[in-house]
Amino acid sequence: MNNTSSNPFLQTYNTPFQVPPFQQIENDHFLPAIEVALSEAREEIKTITENADSPSFENTIEALEFSGARLDKITSVLFNLNSAETSEELQKVAQEASPKLTAFNNEIKQNAILFSRIKAVYLEKEHLGLDREQEMLLAKTYKSFVRSGADLSAEDKKKFGEVAIALSKKGLEFGENVLAATNAYSLHVERKEELTGIPEDVLERAKSEAGSRDLDGWVFTLHAPSYIPFMQYADNRSLREQMYRAYMSKSLEGDNGNQVLVKEIVSLREELARLLGFETYAEYVLEERMAEKPEKVSAFLENFLDKALEPARAEVEEIKAFMAELGAEHDLQRWDWMYYSEKLKKRKFNLDDEIVRPYFKLENVIDGVFETASRLFDLSFEKKEDIPTYHEEVSAYEVKENGRLKAIFLADFFPRKGKRPGAWMTSYRDEYYKANGEREIPIISIVCNFTPSSDNAPSLLTFDEVKTLFHEFGHALHGILADTKYKSLSGTSVYWDFVELPSQILENWCYEKECLSLFARHHQSGVEIPGVLIDQLKASSTFHEAYATVRQISFGMLDMAFHHRNSEKAGSLEDVVAVEQAAMASTDLFPKVEGTCMSVQFGHIFAGGYAAGYYSYKWAEVLDADAFSVFKENGVFDKKTSQSFKDHVLSRGGVEHPMDLYKRFRGQEPTPDALLIRAGLKKSS
Repeated sequence: MNNTSSNPFLQTYNTPFQVPPFQQIENDHFLPAIEVALSEAREEIKTITENADSPSFENTIEALEFSGARLDKITSVLFNLNSAETSEELQKVAQEASPKLTAFNNEIKQNAILFSRIKAVYLEKEHLGLDREQEMLLAKTYKSFVRSGADLSAEDKKKFGEVAIALSKKGLEFGENVLAATNAYSLHVERKEELTGIPEDVLERAKSEAGSRDLDGWVFTLHAPSYIPFMQYADNRSLREQMYRAYMSKSLEGDNGNQVLVKEIVSLREELARLLGFETYAEYVLEERMAEKPEKVSAFLENFLDKALEPARAEVEEIKAFMAELGAEHDLQRWDWMYYSEKLKKRKFNLDDEIVRPYFKLENVIDGVFETASRLFDLSFEKKEDIPTYHEEVSAYEVKENGRLKAIFLADFFPRKGKRPGAWMTSYRDEYYKANGEREIPIISIVCNFTPSSDNAPSLLTFDEVKTLFHEFGHALHGILADTKYKSLSGTSVYWDFVELPSQILENWCYEKECLSLFARHHQSGVEIPGVLIDQLKASSTFHEAYATVRQISFGMLDMAFHHRNSEKAGSLEDVVAVEQAAMASTDLFPKVEGTCMSVQFGHIFAGGYAAGYYSYKWAEVLDADAFSVFKENGVFDKKTSQSFKDHVLSRGGVEHPMDLYKRFRGQEPTPDALLIRAGLKKSS
């Protein structure tokens, strides 16, 4: 066991900008440091509750806000590494730490003396002369205590704590099972004639993967950079079916199965909501969302489904006709969709990933997203070798705004065995202002799983991967440009159905010539991406958009089926597959595939923060399309517009209700018209 003198978490970091000294941190540092930090935090809470002075905003609300700083420092590293660079040992640490942390949070939220002080301040809020940010911190603090059981009876408080601890453990276990199931499967092919259609660079990486496993031939995995191009290009239908079934049966059965966990998590969430007086977990969650009520979410999803379903069916019929034209002698199945869709896209627009990828060398795209941030927000990014990172593939940057240090930015782009699938933005330290008025520099990170380089080719991104990089960088800007007094209101600490606006709006620049000309150059010749190719990218942007919309809506409906279980579509919780089939029946465009299930791998809602909130992706699309229409009108790099977006959205975090912030930028509430037009589901007037 490490003693305090050798534990980096218990020392002042001797690193640039107090970035965690990752190379000095060992797995057995976490739990002892957490115990010390918990003791410190308890003493800080005790100081508040034993204060003889009357409760005030300063001695209660602010004191609570600034407590637990060391604990935050340790846990941000633990849980970020558990997602981006984990191991069985680290997963065990997280599993042991998680219930301790949840129990501590419950201990605070159910501390009767502490709550009585908070409530006393809250009841006097009209007479305290607070500014807008202080008012929001007070309201958020009070409500968080009520929503965490502070007003419950002693018996129900105990039950609430038990449920919360169980949920924290089961969410971690769910995510670990999905990662293990993803890593457990591989397709080993020894004959190259079985791999016709697959681009050479994809085959190179598959050969390299085989070599790393001491195998001859080619190995394909369920990680996106391997799975997606395989499904898009492999002529071998039997192998496509095999890959699809493996992908969609992850964590359905076996040692990494999640069916029982899904039922347990849903039941525990229902129990937690009912303890607090809500009929369903969705009602509990949506109280703190822009959408407000499950009925509003359902109406929102149904409205988009009504607009997209018939066009989506027409897209499916078009693919069937295209297959018949090509002489296919089989019905359209789910493992055919990406393959034939890619071929039809190439025919209609003379465009596919292999045509555009040479223009999207990763390093150039990174430069492009940095230059975009520079032109919009006067930011500069300088790579620094002396800033610690948690893996050799991670790059660290100093971010400056007009020459003044604004943030530290970490970028992690390639798949690894210890990294969970997908892409995300996170924070190792949030921005806030210290008591001396000094701004705490945030440490912001994005993590992706892009196509890596091979021996013969650099990392060349698909256009979807380019959009993913811009998307996650939009989230990063929300953290980098944060300028709020309090950490709990900073950056992405906003309503969940507002948090995707900064990320999704930035994707729009990927289609604009003014932006693409900054970085899209052929990796060999250096020639700028041709204007005709940009036109084709724009023209193809609505290709199968109705299908994509229906698919996204189906996930939102599935989420609500689990979390708003008084819905007629909820089904019996005893059968997870049946719940899924009932929830998604109205969106089905293909025959069912037995032995597959989305729910058991739906990490967004069972291991992430999107429970009863998956609809927010489409909700934020409405916001981003509406907001980007202002940029289109004024110019995509118009300084006045970008300054307004920064001042009223990116820098303000959660200091006000998001609709108030949005209206301050836009001048009005959003309408879905811009999104429907962009998606090709409505004609522009």
